[in-house]
Amino acid sequence: MPISLAYFGVVLIWSTTPLGIAWSGQAAGFTFGLAGRMVLGLALIFIFAAMMGKKVVWHKRARLAYLYGGLGLYGGMELVYWGAQFIPSGWVSLLFGLTPIITAIMASWWLEGELLTRARIIGMFLGFIGLLVIFGQSLAWSDAAIFGVCGVLASGTVHAASAIWVKRVKAEVSGISMTAGTLSVATPLFVLTWLISQPDFNTLWHTLNTAPSHTVWAIAYLALFGSVFGFSLYFHILKHVEATRVALIALMTPVISLILGHFLNHEPITFNIILGASLIVSGLAVFELGDKPLPKWIPFRPN
Repeated sequence: MPISLAYFGVVLIWSTTPLGIAWSGQAAGFTFGLAGRMVLGLALIFIFAAMMGKKVVWHKRARLAYLYGGLGLYGGMELVYWGAQFIPSGWVSLLFGLTPIITAIMASWWLEGELLTRARIIGMFLGFIGLLVIFGQSLAWSDAAIFGVCGVLASGTVHAASAIWVKRVKAEVSGISMTAGTLSVATPLFVLTWLISQPDFNTLWHTLNTAPSHTVWAIAYLALFGSVFGFSLYFHILKHVEATRVALIALMTPVISLILGHFLNHEPITFNIILGASLIVSGLAVFELGDKPLPKWIPFRPN
C-alpha cells in the first residue's frame, strides 16, 4: 500500500476515535469498553491475516517488537481511556498534539538520523500553538480536569516511547504481523485489568441489553477500524517513515475531527478554528522543509 494512502487512513481513523472512546465506555465503564475492543480486535486481525494470506512471524526480533508495542499499547490506552472520562474529547486531541514534541526529543537520543533542527522545532511549536488557538477558549480547569490532563499526557509519553523502541528493534515485519503480535501481548493485560475491577456480570449483562445501540457499534468500530486497520496502517508507516513524522499525525487529527463534526454533526467552524488550522498546516510545512541540525550547545542534542 502507498505510504501516503496509509498515512491518510491513520489520520482519518484517529480523528474518529475520541468519540468512539466516549461512547464505548458509556454503558459498562471504560475498562470493559477497552477490553471488549481489544478482544474483538485480536480475533479480527488473525482472521484478516488469514484472508490476506499474511503469515504472522514470531522470530526473536519480532517478539521483542511485539513486547514493546504491546506494553506501549496497554499503558497508553489504559491511560487515555481513563483520562477521557474527565475531559472533553477536544482536550484529548489537543494534549496528544504534544506527542510529536515528545517523540522528536526521544528520537534525537535513541534513533539514528532523526536529529532535531531549528525548523522542526519551530514547525512543531507552530502546530501546537494552532491547537491552543482552536481549543483555547474551551480550557476551563477543574479538579477532575487535572486528572484527565495528566492521564492523557502520560498516555502520549508512553505512546511516543513505544514507537521509538519498536523502531530501534528493526524487526522488519509487516504491519498486519506487528498488529497481531502487539494485540497478542496487550489483550490479556486489558482483560486482566477488567477482571481485577471485579465486574458484576449480572449487572453487566443487564447494562449491555439496555445500552444505546451506538455503544455496541462504537466498540465494534474501534475493534475493526481503530485496532485492526488503524494499528496495521500505523505500524506500516512506522516501518517506512521517521518516527517524528509519524507522530505529526497527532497534530492533524484534531482539525480533521472538527471538520467531520461540522459536516456530520452540524458543529460550527469559527475564526479561531480557521486560524488554528492555518497555523498547524504552516507548522507541518516548516517541519518538512527543515534540515539544519541544532547547535552543539542544545542540551538534548545527541552526540
